[in-house]
Amino acid sequence: MSGEDQLFPDHNGFDFKSIQKAMKHNQKSKSLHGASTISQQVAKNVFLWQHGGYFRKGLEVYFTFMIELVWGKKRILQMYLNVAETGEGYFGVEAAAKHYFNKHSKDLSRKEAAMIASCLPNPKLFTIQPMSVRVAYRYPWILRQMNNLQADPDIQELLK
Repeated sequence: MSGEDQLFPDHNGFDFKSIQKAMKHNQKSKSLHGASTISQQVAKNVFLWQHGGYFRKGLEVYFTFMIELVWGKKRILQMYLNVAETGEGYFGVEAAAKHYFNKHSKDLSRKEAAMIASCLPNPKLFTIQPMSVRVAYRYPWILRQMNNLQADPDIQELLK
């Protein structure tokens, strides 16, 4: 949540402010910014395909709405942590923990967890081993965000 979607406990699957901000940026810039929430990423990763246009996005909206309605936040977060690509041929935090740090995900330090989170959304480009510039820059930022969000009661409820 610290790296991908800090408002995850508070929204209904869509972060409309981030979507609007990304649209404004994308109109002015050649580099594209996304605004997908964790819920949207789960919908895409579990039910859909990676690339596509408006048709896939439309289906993503439908599936996001349905998983928010049926699964709830804890299950969505659990699915995200189990299906997100975390390296070349590795999916889920448990696989990444075993591959990169030779331990179970429950035994990761905050620093190790931040390193895994920092490889998203493109773990083939943003590598942990060898550490890419992006991961080296991003994981300390994610650690700071973890500290900032630690006391949030909504986040604490999800982590129980």
